[in-house]
Amino acid sequence: MKIGNVESYMNDIIAKEGAAYAVLIDPDEKNYAEIAEKVKDYADVIIIGGSIGICDLDKITKDIKEITNLPTILFPGNVDGITKEADALFYMTLMNSKNTYWTITAPTLGCIKIKKEGIEPIPMAYIGIEPIQNTAVGYVGEVNAIPSAKPEIAAMYCLSASYFGMRWAYLEAGSGAKFPVSSKAIATAKHLADINVIVGGGIRDPETAFEKVMYGADVIVTGTLTEQNPDAVKEMRNAIKKAGLKKLEKLTNL
Repeated sequence: MKIGNVESYMNDIIAKEGAAYAVLIDPDEKNYAEIAEKVKDYADVIIIGGSIGICDLDKITKDIKEITNLPTILFPGNVDGITKEADALFYMTLMNSKNTYWTITAPTLGCIKIKKEGIEPIPMAYIGIEPIQNTAVGYVGEVNAIPSAKPEIAAMYCLSASYFGMRWAYLEAGSGAKFPVSSKAIATAKHLADINVIVGGGIRDPETAFEKVMYGADVIVTGTLTEQNPDAVKEMRNAIKKAGLKKLEKLTNL
């Protein structure tokens, strides 16, 4: 499957700046428009999605696009999380779910609508890492959480994903997680697998974001942080971009 415009845009940012910053907006949040307004000058891309999905997704996605003028990527919690108003969609498999519905059935049920609506699919492995089992996605997705002390397991999933032809892997600790994905898991995954690594969950401060990029994260996602303190995104972006350039410099000198 060829690379589409949004995926190319993200790849270009990673190549030039070392890392991209994505802000996740839960469409079920009543203040989604306020969040979008405050992050529009700092995010590289807006991800729209949640684990429940009880909102008017068409309207909300359209509103967010008009407010931010940024590419929007759907992060569907289920087959009802699809709208033609979005630019792209993470076409993902929750690789370490205990339920095959989340690994293959849900994305398969949604594929015809994605094609019909002309939404750009971005092939992605979604990999749940401890403490995801204590979050909404861990519960709903019946995730067999990878222990944080076993980074090689996360790396194996990333390698497997790349062999399946996926170009992205999302290492997820879960929205509002008490702590983020370990830096060792990120570094091991990048070393073992030729795949773009997205990291989200539990990243609450610029120092943590900086560290995750330096260990190999290509995209940092914040969501709960943005809901609680939208003004923090400026510092988060600065840290991510500083680390990205430093990472590129380090790679150039190897």
